[in-house]
Amino acid sequence: MSSPASAGTDGKPVTCMVIGGGNRGYGYSKYAKAFPAEFKIVGVAEPRDFHRQRLQDEHQIPQGSVFKDWRDAANKDKFADCVIIATPDREHKGPAIALAKKGYRILLEKPMAVTEEECREIVTACKENNTLLAVCHVLRYSPWAKKLKEIIDSGEIGDVVGYWHFAHSFVRGNWRNESESACSLLTKCCHDVDLLCHWMSPQKCIRVSSFGSVSHFKKSDKPKDAGDRCMDCKIERDCPYSAQKLYLERVKQGHVGWPLKVVAEVPDIESVTDALKNGPYGRCVYECDNDVMSHQVTNMQFDNGATASLTMVAFSSRNCEREVKVYGTKGEITCDAENLPKLKVFNFLTDSTREVECRSESAGLLGRHGGADYHLMRSFVGALRSGSRELIQTGADETLASHLLVFAADKARKENRVVEVQKDGSF
Repeated sequence: MSSPASAGTDGKPVTCMVIGGGNRGYGYSKYAKAFPAEFKIVGVAEPRDFHRQRLQDEHQIPQGSVFKDWRDAANKDKFADCVIIATPDREHKGPAIALAKKGYRILLEKPMAVTEEECREIVTACKENNTLLAVCHVLRYSPWAKKLKEIIDSGEIGDVVGYWHFAHSFVRGNWRNESESACSLLTKCCHDVDLLCHWMSPQKCIRVSSFGSVSHFKKSDKPKDAGDRCMDCKIERDCPYSAQKLYLERVKQGHVGWPLKVVAEVPDIESVTDALKNGPYGRCVYECDNDVMSHQVTNMQFDNGATASLTMVAFSSRNCEREVKVYGTKGEITCDAENLPKLKVFNFLTDSTREVECRSESAGLLGRHGGADYHLMRSFVGALRSGSRELIQTGADETLASHLLVFAADKARKENRVVEVQKDGSF
């Protein structure tokens, strides 16, 4: 696909419409607040009144560019350079294809879509309309992940030969049930599979297996005397997953950001209390309709004989954090991705360790994922301003390849077998 025409090169900011004004869409829009000379939000489509109004007010969006339904926005003539699509996972395909046909450059929240067929349709639409697609695999843009790739590619370690958030999002929350969202390997760990594909490039995965289960968060593990909701549970004080502890105590301490903003639009003691009494986040974790894996191991073999292993666990004191180890024939790399702004590179020959700084520059407003959200937005806006597609590391082909590997892994788990992956990503 050739590079798209540049936007914003006349000295004016790149203009953007936000489709889906929830946690992720609102978060990405903050780039416009931090860098108004580079980026401007000029439209929003969001069915929920509070979230739609919040974006309209913060960015002073004219009423004629405010919509409850993205279809109404798509029916208008193109009025922005690009669009951020951050609708629920199962609602990505419609706006992505419609707005690609309109010529909008697209920043699409991960996962691209929840089926192989829909992913391929989105990629085809973007290529046929020669429009840029960037998927929000934000970790590829983080300094630690980029530096790790540089060290692997440099040959320093030789050939590579061997790698309370769950209850909120995957038991009580929007990603708890495959029929409403997708498997947890896609919704949560597509970041990680994408990184593995990126780090191993140009090698291709040729074989994958996967094993997982729904552990602990099920009715058979419900403690005796536990209630159906945390607000009227006899043993709530002894439960590590108590919604009162996870949400109500936090808001009493003054916390009003994520995840409180997911529980209540304007978090305070009264609104959070009401949400826990009546909403999904106050349910007992052992009485939810969750069916996504809470523990899963995925094994991959690449065409040069290298192997990789990804382990997803729900039970950890560390919230949504990643630990990485890369083993080579000459050395190894260790990375505590969230807490350690350094990579440790151990040399087998000299028996020595060197540390590599990789602190994240961040605009403050976009500090999620260790600052990776900021680096993604900087690359996306930079690509539009310069016309340089090389700034986009998570384009259509790269993202499709890693998504296909996720689908292959989930097929392997469900069918209890090793799945062979073809050169074109099919399986």
